[in-house]
Amino acid sequence: MEKRAIYNNRVLPYLLLTPQLLVTLIFFYWPALQVVHQSFLLEDAFGLQSSYVWFENFQRLFADPDYGRAFGVTVIFSTVVAFLSLAIALLLAVMADRQIRGANAYKTLLMWPYAVAPAVAGVLWLFMFQPSLGVVAQSVKRMGLDWNPLLNGTHAMTLVVLAGTWKQISYNFLFFLAGLQAIPRSVIEAAAIDGASATRRFWTIIFPLLSPTTFFLLVVNIVYVFFDTFGIIDAVTGGGPARATTTLVYKVYDDGRLGGDLGGSAAQSAILMFIVVALTAVQFKYVERRVHY
Repeated sequence: MEKRAIYNNRVLPYLLLTPQLLVTLIFFYWPALQVVHQSFLLEDAFGLQSSYVWFENFQRLFADPDYGRAFGVTVIFSTVVAFLSLAIALLLAVMADRQIRGANAYKTLLMWPYAVAPAVAGVLWLFMFQPSLGVVAQSVKRMGLDWNPLLNGTHAMTLVVLAGTWKQISYNFLFFLAGLQAIPRSVIEAAAIDGASATRRFWTIIFPLLSPTTFFLLVVNIVYVFFDTFGIIDAVTGGGPARATTTLVYKVYDDGRLGGDLGGSAAQSAILMFIVVALTAVQFKYVERRVHY
């Protein structure tokens, strides 16, 4: 007979939910509503005077070629960073899941980058790839490549992609490793006895069983590359050179904080929020169908 927990006090569940609901309302829904409201306003740089212009901010935004370029940069940057961080983390997790000497030290070292702030991670990679003083940059130049992310947009994009990927690998590695350790060894051993190779066991057994973890990390990584990479881009390139690394989230800061266009910046924030929500909804509607729980 199934035992069920019954609360005699009907108020207690609501009291337990209240703190989380308050946090969600105050720090998520209220700022989101403020952004949508501000996107319909034309304000001065100090926010002292404002007037309703309704969709004028959005019209100016879609007519701005720099915004279209920032959108393209964001698509490239987010796709590459999300793919690399997930693929490399999965490879490292598979290696760490094996019975190898020094496995605990190996796992600990892989987790360390997660504790590094995005801006600090960006500065670390900038020091290594600085054209005149960076150790890695000097090695690259000896190989015949004129490395200079300060002037070359492709080099700058490569640098921020490397920094953004490195920062997120640890987070993905933790969840992939936990997912691998939760897979019953008996299932894998049975496949090995039947003659399945290591590659076939991975793609037909291990990876499908990791699909819930992969789906969760896919959603998290999309949010990461759209929002949390701002500190890396700001510290490494500042959106340059010639806006080659200006993503949507950095353009929000550039136009609002540096350019003083508060209404236009709010309109960009509203669009960015809509894009991320839409991508998440699409993933839950279509990608989750392939997830095996």
